[in-house]
Amino acid sequence: MIDSFEEMVTQHGKAIFNYIFSLVREKELAEDLYQEVWISAYLSFHAIKEPSRLKSWLFTIARNKCKDYWRKENKRKEFWKEEVYSYTSTVEEPPLPEEEVLHKYSVEKMAESVRTLPEIYQSAIDLYYFKDLTLIEISKRKNVPISTVKTRMKRGKEHLKPKLQSLA
Repeated sequence: MIDSFEEMVTQHGKAIFNYIFSLVREKELAEDLYQEVWISAYLSFHAIKEPSRLKSWLFTIARNKCKDYWRKENKRKEFWKEEVYSYTSTVEEPPLPEEEVLHKYSVEKMAESVRTLPEIYQSAIDLYYFKDLTLIEISKRKNVPISTVKTRMKRGKEHLKPKLQSLA
């Protein structure tokens, strides 16, 4: 039976360090995590009820400290990936002239298809897609509930779908 914290460190210290090192494979990191394990163990040493389970308790603390480290490290890597992607400046090349012509042609064909719709569907789709109004703005402008605008948009799209299949 271990009576003091010092005895516990002396008896299990090397095994705990080797375990941590086997998980992280970096000496300096293993040393840092080793210190954290002993700090946690020291703070909770008085609460241990079963001295026979002391060694497994220490290994559990060590495993959890390693898991915490990996979790933090993964979050840090994700943060840097996001930051790098969001702050990299990408120079967009201007579209090729033929791409501009094709885009303009398809927009014109789409507008023609929208004009063949019944007026209630036509106005909702025109305001949303060509005038860039939100559903709320369309609702206020047309003086109809937003659910009505949504319904008109959905039905208008259903009418347009077969007509626009030829553009794809």
